[in-house]
Amino acid sequence: MSDDVRTTRVIETWAAAWDRGEVDALDGLLSPEYRRRSSPGEQGQSLREFKASILAARSAFPDLVTTIDEIVTEGDRLAVRRHSTGRHEGSFLGVPPTNRSVEVGGATFARFEGGMVVEEYVTWDPRALLTALGIISVGEDR
Repeated sequence: MSDDVRTTRVIETWAAAWDRGEVDALDGLLSPEYRRRSSPGEQGQSLREFKASILAARSAFPDLVTTIDEIVTEGDRLAVRRHSTGRHEGSFLGVPPTNRSVEVGGATFARFEGGMVVEEYVTWDPRALLTALGIISVGEDR
């Protein structure tokens, strides 16, 4: 599969799942054995758990839009730098709605096997989200 085809598949699937909540679109990109991790050694999320987390995020941020800022491919690897925006209108991770607009960024590093993503490592700063929601202040004294 060419890098252009892979990149197009990622962009289209990402928009369907994250921007429109069409999480079953992930079935055409992510392997049934898919794992999503945020640190080495952790079990991470399965495909089913990942879909549920997207739906939970979209429930809390119904106008959620994720923009892919950059994609880099090399062999069976693909890296995505992205940012997301939305208004916090529903409970999220135990935080009641604040009606605040938020913007958070992060990166995803994917590994493909046979045209399907089998593993992703994801990085983002949850403090940025908590700060945008007014839960914590950057630089506050402890």
